[in-house]
Amino acid sequence: MNLTVNDEQVEVEDGISVSALLERLDFPVRGVAVAVNSAVLPRSQWHSELPAGAQVEVVTAVQGG
Repeated sequence: MNLTVNDEQVEVEDGISVSALLERLDFPVRGVAVAVNSAVLPRSQWHSELPAGAQVEVVTAVQGG
């Protein structure tokens, strides 16, 4: 199935969860926020399956000053 992750097309296995997608794409599991189809997804729902064609945005927190 195809997804768009941070404006890039990604092909993944059907039924992939947000947490599995983050792991597959080497994103950290802490310090990130995820939005699916423009809606922020709470970490408690990262186990849910992503729908085909979903637009996923992964934002990494950066500390600095």
